Amino acid sequence: MNAQRGSTDEQTLADLARRLRAVDTGGWSPEGVQAMADGLGWARGGTADHPFLVTGRSAGDARLRPVGRYEERYVHGESYVELAVPVTTAAPDAAAQAAAFRAAREELTEALGRPSVMGSHGEMGPFYDSGAFWGAPFLRWRDSTDTLELRAGKAGPELVLQPTAPAENWFWRQGHGEEHAISGFFGSNRDPANAGLGFPGGWTARSWETVTRSLGDFLGALPAEAVALGVGFGMPFYGRARGSAPLLFDVTCGERLSIGCFTPDGVDAASLGWGTVAEHPGTASVWSDDDPVWRVDAGGPGEPKGRALAEMLVATARAAGVSEPADLILGGEAEYVDGYHVTYYGLGLPTG
Repeated sequence: MNAQRGSTDEQTLADLARRLRAVDTGGWSPEGVQAMADGLGWARGGTADHPFLVTGRSAGDARLRPVGRYEERYVHGESYVELAVPVTTAAPDAAAQAAAFRAAREELTEALGRPSVMGSHGEMGPFYDSGAFWGAPFLRWRDSTDTLELRAGKAGPELVLQPTAPAENWFWRQGHGEEHAISGFFGSNRDPANAGLGFPGGWTARSWETVTRSLGDFLGALPAEAVALGVGFGMPFYGRARGSAPLLFDVTCGERLSIGCFTPDGVDAASLGWGTVAEHPGTASVWSDDDPVWRVDAGGPGEPKGRALAEMLVATARAAGVSEPADLILGGEAEYVDGYHVTYYGLGLPTG
């Protein structure tokens, strides 16, 4: 089934994105995908189970994802649910991968405008696929029929063309409420392209171990994902105890992750792992020297020890009198990130 390779005249990423957005996918039927391949000048290759299109691009050929048992519940006549085109490869460390994604984002945003959707797939991508080890950021230029997504791939960023309905149907139907049903976070802006976009219900953590796992996964990847997406996060956490819910943590993340702690009297923050500005001088650019007193500089892409940070936060919350996960509350301010309204599905914590 293999044919000669596609053109060796490699297009820019912007040109490739424009061509993918303009292509007629023909309802993602076998005939429509063949016509799409012909229109792109790419030959068919692979097998029925693992088909690809021969692109001639230096980053590799494009993978077609046929409908199988993980996809069939979410389609309405489509035979394929995505075409993934590798953009570039990068060194395997988180910093290099985030920088490669950022470069692709900048080029695509200049060419296509701001994406209408951004977020992180977390540990579980569309149709239960696993994500990259360093983080799973994505950006989408949504359309009612087909959507173009920049996604973190295993070796570098990928440009993914997909029928809009199946991927969104999959996401919506994960809102069944079981712990860890949805991971990562999802943000949308007021772009008219988001008309009709549905949002699944979330889930609630039922144990401190669940909070530790979900918070650890989130914090460990956050600096790399923030750099890749080009956004900054400001996330206050409040702890309900003894009839009030004062500010307990301030999570701030851009190029680096910094966490401030506001412990009540009687809590030995130092013994729980917190330091001062003298021990974490990088946090001086985030907060003043003495407010908050207790803080930690968790590092940049690939550096945060997510599990250890989560264990410290949970131990601190419990020492401050927060008796159950439902009393650890993410401040509503965290939902507004650079013009996007963001839902932190993967945390499993209430927002208020």
